[in-house]
Amino acid sequence: MVSGKQVRISRITFKNRMLCIPMDHGVTVGPIKGLENIHETIMKVERGGATAVLAHKGIFKTLPQPLRIGFIVHFSASTNLSPNPNLKVRIGTVEEAIRLGADAISLHINIGNKDEQEMLVKLGMMADECDEWGMPLIAMMYPRGENIKNPNDPNTIAHVARIAAELGADIVKVPMPSSNPDEIKTIVKGCPVPVVAAGGPKLDNDKQVLELAEAVVKAGGFGITFGRNVFQHNDPELITRALRSVVIDGRSVEEALKILAGGEKHE
Repeated sequence: MVSGKQVRISRITFKNRMLCIPMDHGVTVGPIKGLENIHETIMKVERGGATAVLAHKGIFKTLPQPLRIGFIVHFSASTNLSPNPNLKVRIGTVEEAIRLGADAISLHINIGNKDEQEMLVKLGMMADECDEWGMPLIAMMYPRGENIKNPNDPNTIAHVARIAAELGADIVKVPMPSSNPDEIKTIVKGCPVPVVAAGGPKLDNDKQVLELAEAVVKAGGFGITFGRNVFQHNDPELITRALRSVVIDGRSVEEALKILAGGEKHE
């Protein structure tokens, strides 16, 4: 018997892999490069073969046309103008996500700061509400705060991922410690639900972006959620095609670089 969650997860993935482009940054930092015209960027990554995009509800409400790929509505917010930007507050309900036609909900939780308990309560309660409605919950988990000595430590990231799984998330998004598959395996093996990789800061070149995606897949990850490294690329559609070739089609970094060089179309 197929559940509602399975149906919705199938809409944000392809061949049991996720290639999601998050574009929720506008609330936190404003209309940065690549997101000035966010609707146009969304259409570019849709053409490039992303399996899903992630954004705030107002962005989806104002789209000029329905998407042909999955969409994940983000229900956490804080701004860099706040005296306490690490505290993410909840800004939506499961019923609202259903009215929007969303395929999943995401929450952002920062671990290791003085407000983590408040965010953990929100995560646990949202997980229960999502279960009630058959809505997948993606937890964006970051080791971020005054008690985090090394945010790139694989064991710390593994702990943060495990928290989300134990509190009821269906998919866990975490930053990767490096492009070393052995370090990424530490995180994946310790998490009983699928793990997807955050893209992190803008990387220096396309090869590094593709190598990180390849390492995640090799380590058993469920896929990637790369933001700045896609929407701030000089050709978001093309880099999305190249990433799809690695994450979904299992092609090598060298083959993906040829896509970038030759402008190969996604079928």
